[in-house]
Amino acid sequence: MLDLRKLRYFLTVAEELHFGRAALRLHLAQPPLTRQISALETELGFRLFDRTSRTVSLTAQGRSFLPYARAVLEQVDLAEVIAGKLAAGSAGQLALGYVSSIALSDLFSQTIQAFALRFPDVQLTLVECASGSMGSQITDGRLDIGLSRLLPQSGQTEVQALSLGEEPLVAAVSSDNPLASQAQISLTQLSTYPLILFPNDYGSGLNQSIEQLYRRNGLPLRPGPSGRQITSIIALVAAGQGVALVPECTQSLMSKGVTYRPLTDPDACAQLLVLTRMQGRSLLVEAFMTVIDEVLLARQHV
Repeated sequence: MLDLRKLRYFLTVAEELHFGRAALRLHLAQPPLTRQISALETELGFRLFDRTSRTVSLTAQGRSFLPYARAVLEQVDLAEVIAGKLAAGSAGQLALGYVSSIALSDLFSQTIQAFALRFPDVQLTLVECASGSMGSQITDGRLDIGLSRLLPQSGQTEVQALSLGEEPLVAAVSSDNPLASQAQISLTQLSTYPLILFPNDYGSGLNQSIEQLYRRNGLPLRPGPSGRQITSIIALVAAGQGVALVPECTQSLMSKGVTYRPLTDPDACAQLLVLTRMQGRSLLVEAFMTVIDEVLLARQHV
């Protein structure tokens, strides 16, 4: 195996084409430098330099070998830099799970942007998944962090949930629905229409919030068709298949044929949670949590 130190000596001499100047750069006496280059030439099986009493020049083999030696040393330098960043928690991989409705929020995009700018050496993998499966994926290590609307199941004691606040719900109705002409819509009015939700087996935190909201208000919930993504729910609304209660950020989906209206009920909200492992959170997870806190703080002062 080639000695990296000897490769550095070779690169320095190749750059200076003078053993004396190279020795000065390397803080080394010239005779030991000459011996190290000779030893490297012996290992390689060919001469790297043509030397006279006045000049030093690369041989043809030396010129051919130079870019490979430089590439090896550049990769070693890069590995040292990355190792330092890994140790400091500023490089590596981070798997972020999220539910489809959260991806539409400004908080989501602003946090991703701020984190990417601050930690450009982190490979951030985004995984869309249902709230119901997010806790187990964090537990088994498939996800490092999750943005959810559903508290972990009672048995998932190793998962920690922190609240990022609540987001108002708005009504989504087809544009030809009589409710679309109103400035605000009440839950009582919505309850007369089929309600489009995520499938029951999806494990949706949004479903849970809506069902609790209807129960608190003593209203019947008429289930309509279901969609596995917020975009498919909005498409069903546009097709006149029912109405929907969606987070306020969903209004960014300006789908043709859909009208969004605020609700008269002030307690109509969906929670936003960040899930992590209770113990052994990595430096990158801690860094991401710090960025979320900073984005939330900045949004409060806008």
